[in-house]
Amino acid sequence: MPSKVSCLYFLTVVCWASALWYLSVSRPSTSYVGQLTIPVRKTPKVNKNATFSNIRTRPLNPHDFGYLINEAKKCETEPPFLVILISTTHKEFDARQAIRETWGDESTFSDVRLVTLFLLGRSTDAVLNQMVEQESQIFHDIVVEDFIDSYHNLTLKTLMGMRWVATFCSKAQYVLKTDSDIFVNMENLIYNLLKPTTKPRRRYFTGYVINGGPIRDMRSKWYMPRDLYPESKYPPFCSGTGYVFSADVAELIYKTSLHTRLLHLEDVYVGVCLRKLGIHPFQNSGFNHWKMAYSLCRYRRVVTVHQISPEEMHRIWNDMTSKKHLKC
Repeated sequence: MPSKVSCLYFLTVVCWASALWYLSVSRPSTSYVGQLTIPVRKTPKVNKNATFSNIRTRPLNPHDFGYLINEAKKCETEPPFLVILISTTHKEFDARQAIRETWGDESTFSDVRLVTLFLLGRSTDAVLNQMVEQESQIFHDIVVEDFIDSYHNLTLKTLMGMRWVATFCSKAQYVLKTDSDIFVNMENLIYNLLKPTTKPRRRYFTGYVINGGPIRDMRSKWYMPRDLYPESKYPPFCSGTGYVFSADVAELIYKTSLHTRLLHLEDVYVGVCLRKLGIHPFQNSGFNHWKMAYSLCRYRRVVTVHQISPEEMHRIWNDMTSKKHLKC
């Protein structure tokens, strides 16, 4: 068997021989490089009109929850001017009923078509699921997806609404997303803000805009871990108690969310998606995310008011509709 020394000597000789051969071969100098025929790989042309839909990557959040209850034909006959998406929970039947009988009534305006939907996840209580199913069969205004209905899944609930609009009601003009304890001044919203007789806006988003940063106190309801959101400031976002956007934004936000890490704070997360889309939310002081004592003239000026009970909702609605002839 050859020794290690002889093997090393053999390899050295071979390397030197190869080097001498390489140096002896005549090669063009740099002054003749231009005359060489060198095959060049063509760079593919970049499509300037390419969008995120062309990017085939695995989604961070596939949102592949199936519908347990759906109203897929709500917009088939005529596209609505406004879709109202109301985040609610299974036990809030009284709140849903109050909204149906007041500001969420789809037949309120003869010249403007509305579609009202209540958004829910799946309850861990089988009896509550059954009650919501029966309620849905009566009113046909409930959509449920197969995720656990909880505070930390509010973002999934909002994305469910965005997905529904993009899939089943894409020809709507505007969308209102709000909660079940909110009173909405529909006349102010429709005729003073959205104005059905004007050209529909695109890439439009408005509400009570908040400029803030994450709360790091673990005892807070709005606690945000640093590893989940390391930045010191949130992008501008609208309070989740109520915001309005043009219907084209629903699909944009939903598709952006597929590639955006989920945050449990729903309104902040929507703001993160808007920043990615280059859409800046407009401030509107008519959206109130706090409780406000009732006054006919004061409520005529607002769009939303927070923390309204079902009983208050009926009382406010009846007072405002019966006193339209009064001036402030």
